[in-house]
Amino acid sequence: MYLASIVVKSAATVQFDANFWLQILQFVVALLSFFGFVLTSAVILILVERKVMAWMQDRVGPIYTGPWGLLQTVADVGKLLLKEDIHAGLADKTLFILAPSVFLAPVIAAFAVIPLSPYVSLPGTALATGIVYYVAMSSIDVVGAVMAGWSSNNKYSLIGGLRAAAQMISYELPLVLSLVSIVMLTSVLSNTGLGTISIRDIQNYQSASLWPGKGIGFFNFVFQGFTPWAWFFLVQPLMILIYYICGLAETNRPPFDLPEAESELVAGYLTEYSGLRWGMFYLGEYGNMTIVSAIASYLFLGGFSGPGVTFLTGLGNFGWGLLGNLLAIAYFIIKVYLLCVVFIWVRSTLPRLRADQLMQFAWLILIPTTLLNIIITALIFLVMNSLGSPNWLFQVVLGVVNWAMLAVFIRVVSRATVATTRRAQAPAIRARRRAQAIPTPTPAAGQLPEHASASTAGSTQQ
Repeated sequence: MYLASIVVKSAATVQFDANFWLQILQFVVALLSFFGFVLTSAVILILVERKVMAWMQDRVGPIYTGPWGLLQTVADVGKLLLKEDIHAGLADKTLFILAPSVFLAPVIAAFAVIPLSPYVSLPGTALATGIVYYVAMSSIDVVGAVMAGWSSNNKYSLIGGLRAAAQMISYELPLVLSLVSIVMLTSVLSNTGLGTISIRDIQNYQSASLWPGKGIGFFNFVFQGFTPWAWFFLVQPLMILIYYICGLAETNRPPFDLPEAESELVAGYLTEYSGLRWGMFYLGEYGNMTIVSAIASYLFLGGFSGPGVTFLTGLGNFGWGLLGNLLAIAYFIIKVYLLCVVFIWVRSTLPRLRADQLMQFAWLILIPTTLLNIIITALIFLVMNSLGSPNWLFQVVLGVVNWAMLAVFIRVVSRATVATTRRAQAPAIRARRRAQAIPTPTPAAGQLPEHASASTAGSTQQ
């Protein structure tokens, strides 16, 4: 018995060591993947933005550096690394140097709760904090913007930093409220009344248990774990729109780029930065674009799910499992980059908002709309639950109501845009009408019109 207990303990120790080192390996792979994805995504997205905007504006874009201009952003990175790091003489040097790191660090840290595939994710319970951790990280980078504006000892930079703080705080509220409805959906689908804030669990709730041809190999390969008709964007289309609008504001992208408005503030809180530190701010901006798109992908578009992922990773074979993980990473990157193209599309289409429009849009439209959506979602669930309706019927009714709310929201926003524009243009319009109401003098015979107007103006002054 004593020898048997020793054998059992040694076997358990060996098993523990194996699991421990496998988790360490998974952690290292995930960490390197996160860093590589953030760094390469910025370079790729800048090139994509130049090419897409050139296509939208009937231009050519980068064509000289590398084949079809594909190495232009690589050359830009080399230029930033070799550029001189200039410090303003009267700047607060400590805060000035730390600000880019404070701005970039939360962007990289936010990837800790985003699984790139079934295997490439942090092991353990790190993913369970999902939405809360993401919201916390997304609210920290504003500190870096304020530090950059304050430490530069430049009024333009300070105004840009204060604008960034006001904008990020204002749009953080509707962003969080837009995600509450997703948590409510998971609480309904769980049949226990307890929702989840885990991003991986939210993705799993978007996978239906029934699909066409279930039990047939081909259909199992395609639809197992991949059921687009169960994605949450069909049930909450208004919330993905509001979330994405708030994501535009959080990342200071047009039309919400008031903190960096070049026509007003030179470059905002970036005015005094150059070289690598300036590049770190831009790396953070494009990293935020990637984060916003990744969260939207997981919460509304099924995450890394796609044909063959769940089927291949469930076979228990290393080769097929590796192929399934590579497919998952490919599907995830495609969804993220397609959503990033929407950022570029909006930049090429919409003009910059005024500061009053930006604040009114957040506090008078987005926040009431998200609160109303939460109330309507709860009321529909109470009514359907009292009638004993199944979950799928609740989702259908909620989806119909939410699509109707989306149409009303677009109508309200369009009318509010016209109203605020007319209100802002009213003084200029009234001045023009007054100028048109002044009678134009009739020139005398043989006198040119401008001479007549000049003589009339001189007599009026006398």
